[in-house]
Amino acid sequence: MDHPKNRVIIDHSHHIMYMILLFGLLLISIILTSPSNTPSFFPLQLSIFNPSKQLQDTVYKDDLERALVGASTENKTVIITVVNKAYIKGDKPMLDLFLDGFWHGEGTRELVNHLLIVAMDQTSYERCKFLHLHCYKLETDGVDFGGEKLFMSEDFIKMMWRRTLFLGDVLKRGYNFIFTDTDVLWLRNPFPNLYSNQSIDLQISTDKFNGSQWSEKNPMNTGFYMIKSNIKTITLLDAWYAGKHNATGWKEQDVLIKLMKDGMFKQLDLSVRFLDTLYFSGFCDDSKDVNVVATVHANCCRSISAKLADLTAVLHDWRRIKNAPANRTLTSGWTQHVNCWDSWKN
Repeated sequence: MDHPKNRVIIDHSHHIMYMILLFGLLLISIILTSPSNTPSFFPLQLSIFNPSKQLQDTVYKDDLERALVGASTENKTVIITVVNKAYIKGDKPMLDLFLDGFWHGEGTRELVNHLLIVAMDQTSYERCKFLHLHCYKLETDGVDFGGEKLFMSEDFIKMMWRRTLFLGDVLKRGYNFIFTDTDVLWLRNPFPNLYSNQSIDLQISTDKFNGSQWSEKNPMNTGFYMIKSNIKTITLLDAWYAGKHNATGWKEQDVLIKLMKDGMFKQLDLSVRFLDTLYFSGFCDDSKDVNVVATVHANCCRSISAKLADLTAVLHDWRRIKNAPANRTLTSGWTQHVNCWDSWKN
């Protein structure tokens, strides 16, 4: 027979267990029923019941990191374009026309999921958010990048250098990217025509292709290029931006060309591929084959209004070509870029 004293101890232990169990059930009930917008009663509530909130609080060190993560592919590649207020105003803004290219292009619609719009002012940022795109506002103290910046104007040059500094930051964060000007129509998915080989550091468009994709004599154009993130390309972007201090009146493209001619590509052992205008064309050198062209850039053009008019004509040409019967041979090429030619007369 148990001693009476032992029975008392056992009875007390049961009461303690019941109280612990009851408290635990009460605590879980409070956690599960507490509104998400009220302070957490239990410090581990966020990590147990709301892991996405915990990720938002801990993973992203800033807004840029958040934007890059949202837009990137699995291998950390992002498509980047830069806009300001001048590109989102009017009945048919440049940004809308740019997005139309993705809509009407072949294999391009899904690529918008990896497009990051970098806004240079509040108005263009708000427009981007309204369109439910991946957006990032690039802050620049004391500089207004809102209005149109005519080619080679002082503000145009400042904006190009701010862009270069930003893109260097993206590389330093470990992201590869395709940079595309907003005046580039994506008519086909360009990735099949871009080497995925990790040994290719930079693939860049040209104003006029000379026939050799490895020739540094090609006149490069920084309006469209794909670049890998590595120590060589980061060093290049640092040197590129640093070059602005000795290049008064030069646009950033001129400085990159000078670095190349001075031998920096070879010094860094960079593998640079120059893109054929057959696939990556522009107004300087139209593609000769509409069946393979991937992008059309409104280069060799001075004003946004002229670019809009002639790119709209390109998109009309493209839609006409796409809707033509399969057995019909295209007899006419692209509509002439009259507005862009005339833009240089003013």
